[in-house]
Amino acid sequence: MSNRITVDVQDGIADVRLNRGDKMNAVDGAMFTALIETADELAATFGLRAVVLSGNGPSWCAGLDFAGFASMAGDGGADDASGTASIGAMTEGGITHRAQQAVWGWRQLPVPVIAAVHGVAFGAGFQLAIGCDIRIVHPDVRLSALEIRWGITPDMTVTRLLPGIVGADVAKELIWTGREVGGEEALRLGLATSVSDDPHAAAMDLARTIASKSPEAIRAGKRLVEAAYAEDFETGFAHERAEIGALIGSPNQVESVTAYFEKRSPEYVDPSA
Repeated sequence: MSNRITVDVQDGIADVRLNRGDKMNAVDGAMFTALIETADELAATFGLRAVVLSGNGPSWCAGLDFAGFASMAGDGGADDASGTASIGAMTEGGITHRAQQAVWGWRQLPVPVIAAVHGVAFGAGFQLAIGCDIRIVHPDVRLSALEIRWGITPDMTVTRLLPGIVGADVAKELIWTGREVGGEEALRLGLATSVSDDPHAAAMDLARTIASKSPEAIRAGKRLVEAAYAEDFETGFAHERAEIGALIGSPNQVESVTAYFEKRSPEYVDPSA
């Protein structure tokens, strides 16, 4: 594993830290590789119950390391010494390229991943936070989908994930403006699950609570919720039509309408298991 990330697993909880604090944990080729490989290694770790992902130093992640940006724009994807140019390569047998997998790998973990976010989370750092299941942020955090500044759009899975977190309209506004969002607004928008003066300590406390529950139930819960994200629009619309078709004219639906017009409380029949 690269020194870009440190991992300490105790009592089923992986304390994972981006370890490039002197560069505000900016993402270079080596960090992309470390994010992918660390997620893969954790996925294969027996007894894992929860993951806390944070950053050493003054910030969670300042985004792309611009020392590698020129190589990305230069030779069209040939590998360079830092590995940055290869981030557009498709993962073997997967549905992502390497930049996407640096985020998606954490979403694919079978256990909850809790982001403890402080300082700045810009661009790639913002997307990595969105890829986590839960985000606990510092009140003074600065979050931004910063890609619009560079004439591009987020491309590390966030355009698929963000609308399910904050709604399509808010997602578009954040992506289109690149504006910064602080901790309290992040909480209001749904970008943050909670706000804490010590996000890492709060995340570890939550991880310990999760780790104390049935591991099968925790994993099942994640699979079921993630299944909603996995549907494409065509499939989702078809499911919507099927559900409303089954509801219209059903006994409880008729009772809802009848009770409303009769100005009484509805008396529903519980569905069979």
